[in-house]
Amino acid sequence: MSANQPLTWHPVPVNAAVNIRWWLLHRDSLTQLIQQRCSRFLVDPVFQSLAPACIDELAMMNLRNSELALVREVYLYCNDTPVVFAHSVVARKHLNGAWRGLSRLGNRSLGTLLFTNPMIKRAEFGYKQLNTHHPLFKRACQRLQTPPPSLWARRSLFLLQEQPILVTEVFLPAILRLKI
Repeated sequence: MSANQPLTWHPVPVNAAVNIRWWLLHRDSLTQLIQQRCSRFLVDPVFQSLAPACIDELAMMNLRNSELALVREVYLYCNDTPVVFAHSVVARKHLNGAWRGLSRLGNRSLGTLLFTNPMIKRAEFGYKQLNTHHPLFKRACQRLQTPPPSLWARRSLFLLQEQPILVTEVFLPAILRLKI
């Protein structure tokens, strides 16, 4: 494996099992898809602060290695079970522009904002099977009693007024218990 391999995200979810592939490939709001399958949906924010982006996010977000960005991390719950860990990154300079309201989301879903504004455009997905070497894997597993060896994730840029926000969704094992 080359040194760059851990950073590589793929345009298709190669080797993804059929049961997770449906969730990975769906282009509609993940928030809505989960809400339709739950009697109680909850967004639980666990981190929101100016922080460094992950190393594999720097180029996509046009950030320097030491540059801080607004990082927001939440768990999406279906009833009492976390089913998705979501991680978003927006450059600090865009917090006074297109994404100025982002820091006030609280326990509201970012997906609701992204899919109700017709001016926001989504780029293509990148897919990756995260393992213990990726920082998002470790953070996503914090609410799991028994972490699996790997978790599938997808990410995409959303653009508003030419200003990007990168959203990564890590699918937790309980997502497979929801009907598709």
